[in-house]
Amino acid sequence: MRFFRSCTAALCFLPAAFTPAQNQQQMPRDYRGVQTIIPGIFVTPVPNAPFTATVEILSHEEMPDGSVNTRTTTAHIARASSGRIYNERRQLVPTSFKGQPALLSAHIYDPSSRLNIFYNPFQRIARESIYTGPPAAPPNTTPARTPVNNPYFKQEDIGTQPLDGLTLTGIRKTHIIPAAMSTTGKDVAIVDEYWYSPELSIYMIIKHNDPRTGEQLVAVSNIERHEPAASVFVVPANYKIVDENPPEP
Repeated sequence: MRFFRSCTAALCFLPAAFTPAQNQQQMPRDYRGVQTIIPGIFVTPVPNAPFTATVEILSHEEMPDGSVNTRTTTAHIARASSGRIYNERRQLVPTSFKGQPALLSAHIYDPSSRLNIFYNPFQRIARESIYTGPPAAPPNTTPARTPVNNPYFKQEDIGTQPLDGLTLTGIRKTHIIPAAMSTTGKDVAIVDEYWYSPELSIYMIIKHNDPRTGEQLVAVSNIERHEPAASVFVVPANYKIVDENPPEP
C-alpha cells in the first residue's frame, strides 16, 4: 500500500456543544478512541463516473499497557454510470493474516429507483427499502461541520496531491482538547485530514490521529475507471429478500 508511507491515519468525530463553566466556549465532543467498526469510504451515487476500487484500512490502536494493536482490512467499492453504488465492510484482521478478510455487510443503492439494499452474509438476508432521498453518509466518512468561533478548532486547506492519475484536494481539521479534559495533563491535538477527488466525487483518503488512542487510515486504491460488471449490484442468489418498506395506508 504505497501511499501508507505518506499518510498516517483516519476518521473524524462530530463537534458537540460543551460549555465549561469557566469560559462558556463551545467544545468539540471528546473522541471516543480508535473505532473497531470503521465505515470506510462513502460512495456518492452520482451518474457518469463509473469505477471500481479497493478500500484499504490500517488501524493502530494504543492499548492500556502501552502496546499497539495493528490491524488492517481491504474492502471493495464500485459505482455504475447510472450512479448505482456498491460498498462493503470487511473484518479487521492482524497484518499477518493471509487471504481476504471476511465480509461483514454489503450495501447497494440505485438512485433511479431509490432501492436501498443491505445484505448480511451471516444471516443470508438482504433487507430492501425505498429511500425518499439519497443515502446519507455514515458517521466519520465526511468532514465534521465546522464550528463557528471556536478557539479549540482550526480548519485549513493543505493543497493538492496526485494519486492514481487524479488530483486530490486536502483539508486538515485540528481539534484541541484542553489539558483539564484530555486525561493526559496537557493539551491534546486531534488531527483529521480529508483528501477529495472532484473527478470521482469521493474522499480518496481519510486520516485520523489522536495521541491518546492511536491512528487510522482509510484510503482508496486500485482504481479502474470503467463500467463495473452488472453482477456487482446483484444480491447473491442464496439470500432471502426481506421487504422493509412500511405498509401502504
